[in-house]
Amino acid sequence: MKNLILPGLIDTHVHLREPGATQKEDFETGTKAAIAGGYTLILDMPNNPEPTITPDAISKKVKLATGRIYSDVGLHFGATRESSNFFKEIVDKVFALKVYMNHTTGTLLQKDPKALQIIFSSWPKEKVLMVHAEDETLKNAIKLAKKNGNKLHICHISLKEEIELIKQAKKEGVQITCEVSCHHLFLTEKERKRLGPFAIMRPPLSTKTDQDTLWEAIADGTINTIASDHAPHTREEKLNTIQPPNGVPGLETTLPLLLTAVNEGRLTIERLIELTNTNPRKIFNIPEQPDTFVEVDPNLRYTLDARHLYTKCAWTPFEGIKVTGKIKRIILRGNVVFKNGSVVKPPKGQVIYPVN
Repeated sequence: MKNLILPGLIDTHVHLREPGATQKEDFETGTKAAIAGGYTLILDMPNNPEPTITPDAISKKVKLATGRIYSDVGLHFGATRESSNFFKEIVDKVFALKVYMNHTTGTLLQKDPKALQIIFSSWPKEKVLMVHAEDETLKNAIKLAKKNGNKLHICHISLKEEIELIKQAKKEGVQITCEVSCHHLFLTEKERKRLGPFAIMRPPLSTKTDQDTLWEAIADGTINTIASDHAPHTREEKLNTIQPPNGVPGLETTLPLLLTAVNEGRLTIERLIELTNTNPRKIFNIPEQPDTFVEVDPNLRYTLDARHLYTKCAWTPFEGIKVTGKIKRIILRGNVVFKNGSVVKPPKGQVIYPVN
């Protein structure tokens, strides 16, 4: 098969860790990892140690990113009772509101029913409201979205029961979309013993039955996007803490894994493009990137090796896995940004904002 030309991939769920946790990742290393993984546009999550919950926090991120990013970067806003006071002021500067309804990295967990009602009711109805809502909590998120007319997006689904809840919500007319990440598509709970702390994530790895259901939901269209949930932590943090932090890197391994699934007949190229470009762009009102594409050799077989990664954390739970399909060249707005296995300097990325 000759080389494939893909549109630049879009990842709507990335943790770049800056400001406040740059030992894990920063705008420069994270966007280099994005480009090396075929992502020409990524959206950054708000749960930093300095959370993105005020207009000043948005301005600080934009200032830190400007001139240093290799892929385009947009921002999400964090949901708290207090941050709801800024919704009207920041709505055109961010792509979505992120509501953390289950425990994860950071301080943005929202459990109070009154606060959640304020958040869901106050967020503009034409904008996406993303939730980290696992299992039982997902029922509450759907109930709130149905009550308040929200455009709901469910992050990193992992369970058969969650797929069933989403299908039912769609039947009931709820505006609901969802994403899945490759660690749930290609790893199961059986890998926990082998990977140890490097398999600790939220949601946790689940069963083979759950995984099979996720693939079925990709095939039948229930799952709308694939996002890396790139959540880097240092090796030291994973290995030398009593409670290792949740999360794994994923920007540089997602496309190789998906291309391998194409090679194995589990996924079509057309569906891959829908999940990683067409649907994210529609759901989040993401601007076009003219003269931008990824050239891939779909036949090249190789082994994933953390020594070749750009992410600052320098490890992957997919270490040693054989994949088929490798990026040869990436063009961003007419500029060569990746060739011969390397990210090209200087950075050509831009801070981006939603299309109105």
